[in-house]
Amino acid sequence: MVGDLRVARYRSVRQRSERLCAPLAPEDHVPQPVVDVSPPKWHLGHTTWFFETMVLVHAVPGYRVFHERYGFIFNSYYESVGERVQRVERGALSRPTVAEILAWRVHVDQAMQTLLGGAMSDELAARVELGLQHEQQHQELLLADAKYILGMNPLAPSYDPNGLGAVDLQTEHLAAHTDQPVWHRWNGGPCDIGHAGEGFAFDNESARHTVHIAPMALRDSLVSNAEYLAFMADGGYQRFELWHSEGWAWLQGLAHRAPLYWQPDPEHPGGWMHYTLQGLMPLAPQAPVSHLSYFEAHAFCQWAGWRLPTEFEWEALADRFDWGQRWEWTESAYLPYPGFSKATGALGEYNGKFMVSQMVLRGASFATPPSHARRSYRNFFHPPLRWQYTGLRPARA
Repeated sequence: MVGDLRVARYRSVRQRSERLCAPLAPEDHVPQPVVDVSPPKWHLGHTTWFFETMVLVHAVPGYRVFHERYGFIFNSYYESVGERVQRVERGALSRPTVAEILAWRVHVDQAMQTLLGGAMSDELAARVELGLQHEQQHQELLLADAKYILGMNPLAPSYDPNGLGAVDLQTEHLAAHTDQPVWHRWNGGPCDIGHAGEGFAFDNESARHTVHIAPMALRDSLVSNAEYLAFMADGGYQRFELWHSEGWAWLQGLAHRAPLYWQPDPEHPGGWMHYTLQGLMPLAPQAPVSHLSYFEAHAFCQWAGWRLPTEFEWEALADRFDWGQRWEWTESAYLPYPGFSKATGALGEYNGKFMVSQMVLRGASFATPPSHARRSYRNFFHPPLRWQYTGLRPARA
């Protein structure tokens, strides 16, 4: 029975990746418009490489790898595993084809299901669970990457006009703002932060520890497109005093001073359109603003007289409001918690070595797979990045 449940969960996660790619043409699987965006077929291959390299090679005596050179192509950043194609070159490879990668997935899935159906040690079960959570992370990235690939196309095509995929596109821009937002108050004092109890968590969510949080308030609703438009109309992108120095320098290189995917509406002067997975649409005023960099989120809060919350403030109050439509920028640098410990071997490279020069995001987003989000989850990106579904929830004293 336990083995059957393991196999069912494994199949469910793996099939979702393929369902996310189902609406895409083979040509959509290849481009890499910018270094931060990986081709969809690379995601399909990399998640398969993870199970083959991190699980099957270790756990199945005599396991035969599908192709001896695929490790070089689909290793992401694991120095201890060996050399690899550089990230910027992932979109330069026409081979292996999508069909060949799908055949590889079948090969690995058959071996994994045999493994999952038998007895497993706790260590091996934990490694498999990490692989599943890893694939769910890549599902979120895959959807955002597909949007960027299609969104940079002058044709502004719809991602899934025939409803073949794994997501409800109507939820991408649901209204999330009310005319009278509620501010949830923290009266000050200690708060336990980090993963607690049973269930999976990444190593960067531990160790659980206590922090002191000063009195503050956090808004129940995300900042909306209409609010962000007011910032823009008041010269938000032209007022250097609102921006970090590095943010102001980044701003000078923008072709359009607006959130990613926004463009002026040619038929309505002063109006805006934005690219969504359903194609180009009029901007929805009450929908949460999305695809902001940390620099933009910070500048908006400076203009509004608010600030971004720390990740600890966010976690302390997260049970008082709905979250999950956008990854929410915080004012916290991505650093290890007290007592943080990396795993030994290749899996120790998963999170710890990225704890520098990045900012923490909390919550989840429209693109996050079901059941993958939790209150203690720590996402992290460099301040200029905004191709993910990133927004902001303001804090104040």
